[in-house]
Amino acid sequence: MTEIRTPRLLLRLWTDDDLVPLSEIHADPDVMRWVGDGSTLGLDETAEAIERWEEEWDEEGFGLFAVELLGSGELIGAVGLSVLEDLPDARADVQISWLLGRQFWGQGYASEAAHATLEFALQDRGLDRVVAVHRLGDTASENVIRKLDMVRERETTDPRHGHAVQVHGIDLTEYEA
Repeated sequence: MTEIRTPRLLLRLWTDDDLVPLSEIHADPDVMRWVGDGSTLGLDETAEAIERWEEEWDEEGFGLFAVELLGSGELIGAVGLSVLEDLPDARADVQISWLLGRQFWGQGYASEAAHATLEFALQDRGLDRVVAVHRLGDTASENVIRKLDMVRERETTDPRHGHAVQVHGIDLTEYEA
């Protein structure tokens, strides 16, 4: 089983016990404000999302991890990798993304999990490049991206939702520098 331990977190594959806590995170309008069209997700939509992430693990050898606190085992969100296909100029880039419950914001968990995931992508999975995409105005995600030392590459529009987004990237050479 693929899992990553950081000083405070366990990044692991999904279990049936994760559905309800993740659906509670997906039901929070503040959490979902910067995701997709900003709509909250219900239990069925959350189950479909987990199923898509599990399929990506099977097909690509990477996907989104469930993120839990090491001390308590509590699910705090998701972080991981996915193939970015729906932005203009996307070159089948692999995207890193994260989503944490609101009570876990501002404690460095997103950065900690994202750093571990970036290392997994570039060193364990042998990817040459990883991107991160965030909507303009999402300063929390922009701060995480800055901590990953990713470079702003371009601004474009998300064709599905019409939002202006920025694309940042890092390649293996930059990561190792």
